[in-house]
Amino acid sequence: MTTTEYDRIVRRLVEAAGHATQSLGIGRVMGQIFAYLYLSRDPRSLDDLTSALGISKGSASMGVRQLEQWGALEKVWVKGDRKDYYRARDSFGKIIKNVIRDLAGKRIESSSILLNEVEEILKKKGQKSDKTSGEDEFIKERIEKIRVFQNKAQGMWDSVILKMLLK
Repeated sequence: MTTTEYDRIVRRLVEAAGHATQSLGIGRVMGQIFAYLYLSRDPRSLDDLTSALGISKGSASMGVRQLEQWGALEKVWVKGDRKDYYRARDSFGKIIKNVIRDLAGKRIESSSILLNEVEEILKKKGQKSDKTSGEDEFIKERIEKIRVFQNKAQGMWDSVILKMLLK
């Protein structure tokens, strides 16, 4: 395979990864950075990323930090150079688990906090009045159904099969 053919293949895979992560709501640059580093034999610097991907240094830096936080990248020391270099990790299950935990966990936590606040408001309202309105009962029923769903989702997340898959 010639260098030109290799570069063309890498470019196509990097773009495909960018489209995939963008469609998942993670952002195009995150997928591009990970794919570029994953398909690189040698560790790459932020300058390498900006040059190869045509992104700003700020975007590269933010993307690298987030990917590091998810365990998708590791910082690598290169002898004789003071720049930070990065290499992609290939523990896909752990990476996906970290991404899901980060993204879904934050949303579940914020929705749970909101549900607690609404329940508290309805509880106080019920203590002040002997009667509860139809709207209050309706909201209570809906919140109960959301809680049931949250518990099922948590049970699924805690399942042995999913844990084994995402090792």
